[in-house]
Amino acid sequence: MKKITLFLLIICLSLLSFSQEDSWQAKRITATQSQNESNSWYNFRKNIEMESVPGKAMARIACDSKYWLWINGELAVFEGQLKRGPTPEDTYYDELDIAPYLKQGQNTIAILVWYFGKDGFSHNSSGQAGLVFQCDAIDLVSDGSWRARLDKAFISTGPPNPNYRLPESNIKFDARSGDFDWTKPYADAAGFGSAKVIGEAESAPWNDLVKRPIPHWRDYSVREYENHASLPDEGKGEWIKCKLPYNCHVTPILDIDAPAGLTIKMQTDNFDYMGLNVASVRAEYVTKEGEQRYESLGWMNGHVVEYFIPEGVQINSLKYRETGYGCEFSGFFNCSDPFYEKLWQKAVRTLYVTMRDTYMDCPDRERAQWWGDVVNESGEAFYALSPSSADLTKKGILELINWQRHDGTIYAPVPEGNWNKELPGQMLASVGYYGFWNYYLNTGDKKTMADVYDGVKQYLDVWKLKSNGTLVERQGEWYWGDWGKLVDKQLLYNAWYYLALKGYRNMSELLNNDEEAQRIEKEMDAFKSAFNSVFWDGSGYRTAEYEGEYDDRAQALAVVSGLADEEKYDELLNIFKNSYLASPYMEKYVLEALFVMGEPEFGLKRMKDRYYGMVELSPYTTLYENFGPRNLSDTAKFVGHGTNNHAWSGGGLTILSQYVCGLEPIEPAWKTFRVKPQLGSLEFAETGNETVAGKVSVEIEKEESGMKMELTVPDKSEAVVHIPGQYRRVAINNTTVWDNGYVDNEVASSEGKEKGYHRFRLDGGTYQITSK
Repeated sequence: MKKITLFLLIICLSLLSFSQEDSWQAKRITATQSQNESNSWYNFRKNIEMESVPGKAMARIACDSKYWLWINGELAVFEGQLKRGPTPEDTYYDELDIAPYLKQGQNTIAILVWYFGKDGFSHNSSGQAGLVFQCDAIDLVSDGSWRARLDKAFISTGPPNPNYRLPESNIKFDARSGDFDWTKPYADAAGFGSAKVIGEAESAPWNDLVKRPIPHWRDYSVREYENHASLPDEGKGEWIKCKLPYNCHVTPILDIDAPAGLTIKMQTDNFDYMGLNVASVRAEYVTKEGEQRYESLGWMNGHVVEYFIPEGVQINSLKYRETGYGCEFSGFFNCSDPFYEKLWQKAVRTLYVTMRDTYMDCPDRERAQWWGDVVNESGEAFYALSPSSADLTKKGILELINWQRHDGTIYAPVPEGNWNKELPGQMLASVGYYGFWNYYLNTGDKKTMADVYDGVKQYLDVWKLKSNGTLVERQGEWYWGDWGKLVDKQLLYNAWYYLALKGYRNMSELLNNDEEAQRIEKEMDAFKSAFNSVFWDGSGYRTAEYEGEYDDRAQALAVVSGLADEEKYDELLNIFKNSYLASPYMEKYVLEALFVMGEPEFGLKRMKDRYYGMVELSPYTTLYENFGPRNLSDTAKFVGHGTNNHAWSGGGLTILSQYVCGLEPIEPAWKTFRVKPQLGSLEFAETGNETVAGKVSVEIEKEESGMKMELTVPDKSEAVVHIPGQYRRVAINNTTVWDNGYVDNEVASSEGKEKGYHRFRLDGGTYQITSK
């Protein structure tokens, strides 16, 4: 009995310890001068004596909206905190180990907070500036003993200002009114007073604090511009253009000698390239007397950073800091045609520049998590970026369902403060096979699927069927199917609905809800029959109300969803050879349909035709939102449409890795994956990436009498390799596995034939496969 009592006591003490470590004792603090004005900046300081430094010191930090942290004068965090909105009520917090920055004796914690004070397409303002800081390992919490002040050196610019979609404001810093010396130990604390306690850490209006679910930004360090050697050494009252190596997130830096009171302006070539009504962010700096260095802390993006520097300013150097999402460029693709390599690389660069607090449609005009874009982006990331990129998809999935309305509808972009319109097509895409389920297929994250399952069901329950078995039309608040003309929206919505059912059925099976899975399976069978009965006219799919040429977008969804059976492929191929209505957003599905239909040569041809202007004629390292004109005989006439950095345009990346090279997971977390190359007109192609299971890669090369392949399979995974049935002999690692029939061996087991392919199953390892 005593042993049981002692055991229970230990458990209780452990739970109490965990609860204390996980709870918040910190107060939410601000400066006494705070009026919660938009675009206001605050300085916080705290000195602490330490007899020894712990091996680890996890600090938890929250603010509205961004912060920069210095410890003992060393920059520890460059732009912390996520834009607000894990739910409509709550706030994110950061967690990081600050032990490497601490020392024995006196330590100085200095934090700069930027309060947006505005809603945006990606941020839900709390209406209250402040800071929460807690580090249990050194017994330090934010409270009234901290010192704080309003930083009056940060002021607002005049117009032009960022468009209403952005919660960020332009940044203007007047060096005559302040500097950054306050971040250093033993600095003059002029203007600081006792911090004002405005609430408990977890109280309204910040409410619950939710741990940051994505990595901290990757800091690529301060760098020279590409044309730094030719930059002027003095201001001439004109714009100086500083070239970046590619489109990226940057904070501009200047090192100058100047008289006081001159205004320097900083922006990128993406600031107003689409017109001032959709302007992005810019910055200004007012000089003090003498030598000075300044970094404008709000990130901007583009290919060129532009400085307007007045006469009388001596320029010592102009530099920049690049930061970005915390992942690696671990994927690769190479092939025998440089065009497709260039497309893949531009798609990767476009993908990365549209990742930060959330996936974004674009990093300049909106910075918004539109879910049609996210579906394409997340699919690309699994082939191009390291596994930590999936955290951003998970964050978006949870946010989308956490913002679900009481009537069951969902909408994007979220988090949001000034937009709440449902785009039904994009919402169906998000919860369906290419959205939520593709995330699970690549990660094996069952818990997230369980967390959002009920929300997905509630949304699908919003949709109703007509007596003929097809969808009752729902326009939502924005009846949108794609950019461009002749969009058969209702046909698109029907196809997206079927894909949503497919994803939901798979989720039901995963979560052992067999009765629901069976119900949905029957609904899918009936829906497919109705779809083909109502919409197929003998030559293609169309709704009765739609007038115009067949919509290639909807035909594509019919193929990739499985609504269209193979006997319709000839008619559908004819449509794909004549209809070019899809924007880059939906072109991904058109190209995928062609490979699903076994038409790799035309798939590659159409890809080159559609993307030629963006890839070969555009001067940018990123892809446009929309295609330019199709007639490209006169290169001078090429003009991209929309933003020049729109990640929904990168679907070609997915097609090249998933279908041309043939790598595709068929069991969650790449436990089992398919290798089914379709090189088409290419002679050689290779791709690979670090998956959650480990490195997966394949290299395929045509030979005069056959094909050779090199394949890497992670240790605990299996690959099902498809070899075209035209080859009579197949050897794997010099062991014959097929000689006009399967040959018993210890290298590969036979998976039988499938639509003209021999199939072999391989365990983890590296393989050389030759087919003759």
